[in-house]
Amino acid sequence: MIKALFGESLANKAVQCRLCAHECRIAPGKTGVCRVRKNLDGELFSLNADRVIAANIDPIEKKPLYHFLPGSRSFSIAAMGCNFSCGFCQNHDISLVEDEAAIRGDSVAPAQLVALALRNRAQSISYTYTEPTVFFELALETARQARAAGLRNVLVSNGYMSAAALAMIGPFLDAANIDLKSFSDDFYKNNCSARLQPVLDTIRAMKAMGIWIEVTTLLIPGRNDDPREIAQLIEFLCGLDRNIPWHVSRFFPHHRLQDVPPTAAASIHAFLRAAENSGLRFPYGGNLADSRWSDTRCPACGETIIVRRGYHVEIAGLRSGNCRFCGKGLPGIWGAG
Repeated sequence: MIKALFGESLANKAVQCRLCAHECRIAPGKTGVCRVRKNLDGELFSLNADRVIAANIDPIEKKPLYHFLPGSRSFSIAAMGCNFSCGFCQNHDISLVEDEAAIRGDSVAPAQLVALALRNRAQSISYTYTEPTVFFELALETARQARAAGLRNVLVSNGYMSAAALAMIGPFLDAANIDLKSFSDDFYKNNCSARLQPVLDTIRAMKAMGIWIEVTTLLIPGRNDDPREIAQLIEFLCGLDRNIPWHVSRFFPHHRLQDVPPTAAASIHAFLRAAENSGLRFPYGGNLADSRWSDTRCPACGETIIVRRGYHVEIAGLRSGNCRFCGKGLPGIWGAG
């Protein structure tokens, strides 16, 4: 255990956790919604920030990030825990903490993580797999040391971080993929035990801070695929920046949603076309074997700039961030510096 950030002392040794939008009021001896931040005698402690449960070298496209150092390797780490309770979670075996005794992981210091990233020739460190907000202390110190070592930092998150937490870690972040699960507050309440507005606030704030943003929506049949809601989601992204890449991923039965069928590819195609027709310049399909919605094309001339086949990437028409065919700049972060 280590002393947690964003703990505010209250009467009777209660603690208010200001790390995420839940703002849990925690009684002595109890934990917050995430089950990994505990009140011990009036002080807030992290139960997971010194326990790394996963560490892998991933292609950056797996995050997914398509306009950030394409073809590069990202050293990806996680500690157990999440502040959501999604029935469709793909990593529930490490994100779901029902009891603090179940928290697992190896003690690996931030300096060691940075050294491992450098040794494996990664260009970035990604805080991912579970919800990095709830291992904030580990992510923050690792990000600081990674930046000092010349590495980029990537956050893959549900976007439920508080404004204060984002203000603290934001200066060390280069890119983020935010999971915008739906454009319905009811969906968030019923499926995630959360709210929509804080996620939208995080996306806006990250954009304003100059962090490169991409957004992912897992399309679940009958749950978040109402055309009117998807149209509102697209309108939100277009209003913020038409250059934000939007990844629409295909759902497969998982965790507590075993009775829900896989998303039809035609449904994803329809929403990607709707996004394109609405002016969103970079809609992408996830979990689809379809190059039409995985390649990157220049919005000015239409030529293919980046070819993707799974995680294999070919930079076909990009020179110093510009289209090789027409010379127009392509939004994103494409190289060192």
